Amino acid sequence: MQDSQTKYDCIRLDNQLCFPLYACAKEVVRKYRKPLEELGLTYTQYVVMMALWEHGTMTEGELGRLVHLDSGTLAPLLKRLEKQEMIKRTRPDRNERKLMISLTEQGESLKDKAVNVPPSMQGCIDLDRDELIQLKILLDKALKRMEEE
Repeated sequence: MQDSQTKYDCIRLDNQLCFPLYACAKEVVRKYRKPLEELGLTYTQYVVMMALWEHGTMTEGELGRLVHLDSGTLAPLLKRLEKQEMIKRTRPDRNERKLMISLTEQGESLKDKAVNVPPSMQGCIDLDRDELIQLKILLDKALKRMEEE
């Protein structure tokens, strides 16, 4: 009996690293719902808008790499943002295969409201400042290493 219990320890939820990461991410995204409702954005749309506010116009591929979304997820999200008149999607004449993503005036002006979101989310993860900094460092390090694979 001891051997079979040891054999299956590797598939116990309590022994998984990925499960608490998944559950925490899901809970944090859930907590973002209320402040993002005021912007008319989902969390994923908010991430895309933050990337555009920071980096400006870019191709769909560049945006996807930056926010870690594949085109199957990103394309419909961009269509919804375009319907909301937050972004424009254009194809340059010289390269019909590239799709350029840029902010509209309305999308750019939403940035002023968005600055209220981070302060409203402070305390969403109940760790002290040093623990939050360490968590961010470790997650950034893990993500960077996964990107290198």
